[in-house]
Amino acid sequence: MEYQVNSLEELPAAAAWLLSAKPEARIFLFQGAMGAGKTTFIKALCAQLGVVDSTSSPTFSIVNEYHAPNGPVYHFDFYRLKDEQEALDLGYEEYFYSGNYCFVEWPEKIPSLLPEEAEIIQIHLTENQGRSIKII
Repeated sequence: MEYQVNSLEELPAAAAWLLSAKPEARIFLFQGAMGAGKTTFIKALCAQLGVVDSTSSPTFSIVNEYHAPNGPVYHFDFYRLKDEQEALDLGYEEYFYSGNYCFVEWPEKIPSLLPEEAEIIQIHLTENQGRSIKII
């Protein structure tokens, strides 16, 4: 399944598409090059979920918790992890197995820790600064 985004104004529709395409999913793994728009798309997903907090990349904190009407939403950025032990020390399992939404940037840093039921979302740049969002 794939969704084409040609402008930032189309991100809310793309976020609604993803959440409706995978209504039971709670863990989403975002793959894409630096600058592909992973964080921006996660902001749109958070808005669709009713997050009231300001959303930003958790690059230095590793995880941000946002408040939403149906429970917390967790946003991870594992880019700066040196090894999987850092995710273990963070207590990632409590987040991943909480039943709440978990949006994960740079999941390739923790390959053996990823739940099988996680949905992989690939984001690629396309012509004219558009984006291709694909559910794998």
